[in-house]
Amino acid sequence: MKLLQINTSVNSGSTGRIAEEIGKLLIANGHQSIIAFGRGNQPSESETIRIGNDLDIKWHGLKSRLFDRHGFGSGNATKLFVKQVEQLKPDIIHFHNLHGYYLNVEVLFKYLRSVNIPIVWTFHDCWPFTGHCSFFDYVNCFRWKTGCFSCPNKHGYPESLLIDNSRNNYNRKKQLFSSVKQLQIITPSNWLSNHVTESFLKGYPVQTIHNGIDLTVFKPMADDAIRVKYNLGNKKIILGVASTWDRRKGLDDFIRVSSPIGDELQIVLVGLNTDQLKDLPQGIMGIARTENTNELAALYSAASVFVNPTYVDNFPTTNLEALACGTPVITYNTGGSPESIDANTGIVVVKGDINGLHEAILEITAKGEAHYQPLCRERAVSLFNKDDRYMDYLHLYKQLLAEKNRKPENG
Repeated sequence: MKLLQINTSVNSGSTGRIAEEIGKLLIANGHQSIIAFGRGNQPSESETIRIGNDLDIKWHGLKSRLFDRHGFGSGNATKLFVKQVEQLKPDIIHFHNLHGYYLNVEVLFKYLRSVNIPIVWTFHDCWPFTGHCSFFDYVNCFRWKTGCFSCPNKHGYPESLLIDNSRNNYNRKKQLFSSVKQLQIITPSNWLSNHVTESFLKGYPVQTIHNGIDLTVFKPMADDAIRVKYNLGNKKIILGVASTWDRRKGLDDFIRVSSPIGDELQIVLVGLNTDQLKDLPQGIMGIARTENTNELAALYSAASVFVNPTYVDNFPTTNLEALACGTPVITYNTGGSPESIDANTGIVVVKGDINGLHEAILEITAKGEAHYQPLCRERAVSLFNKDDRYMDYLHLYKQLLAEKNRKPENG
């Protein structure tokens, strides 16, 4: 089969790595894999197609910031891409993130409703069924169930500085996304799956496939070099990892919890930008974002606990990476994040409870790494092995193609 995946990035960030791993599995099983992307190009084993260019992304971003029209820019770039798709004639099209200032959903879906191609869409957030935001729970807004208007999260990603166009966006997205016949929705968490069934997309089948990770890369390792590199000594490490740090990811909460942390503990945050690195308080060590997964695995392995005080999330891959390296996870009760752990592999804390966060850190560090490591690794191996989870996608593709072949062309 010929699979075309579409995502903001390729082999970069969590969704880009997911697309890459699915592509690698398809290739290993004798199929053809193409990944179309907007930015963040990294070396890939799949064929790649870039949609638009840097200038186009900037114009799309400006349109979103001024007029709240995210997903409705990049018209010419998407028309050119559609022509490429027509020539490729893929058997399956698999969406990941269509948002990201690179794609026009109106152009894309007008094309898709005219062709007989099964579509798989993995929702990595809530943007597909809201009129604006990627995570409605940040402001506890449920207008998306009946129709968005007067968005209380206008300044959340994708930010609009001036106009609130959430009502129009909602109506257009509802019309477009409901116009295709062969759509299978996938969610990495049961939390998101439950919400999709309450959205305007409830008429489509929804299935949960958890994210998977490379257990040959993310595994327990004894690497004193990582402690030497960052001058960590013998301190117990409290680790946080994010591709972009802000209040939504819990940066402020890490700063607040750092003050009561004793000298024997060291908070290390990975993924900070230059300005954030300059402004960190004394109790936190910052590391810039890295695509070096081996170094990430070494940091996870060196940590006593991975802390994820996220305020908005679907099913964070960082939790899985930590577990695979034998490191327990503390997370807020946010989205599907608690689904990655159980009572033996971490602690769920009420969102925003700094005292609870502090107590959970002390509880886990007191029990020690030897208590958690085998349990965390076992959970990752049994539930989040990429070979198993992405094989679920291959089985799904084959199922959809078989169903298509059983139906008449106009069925």
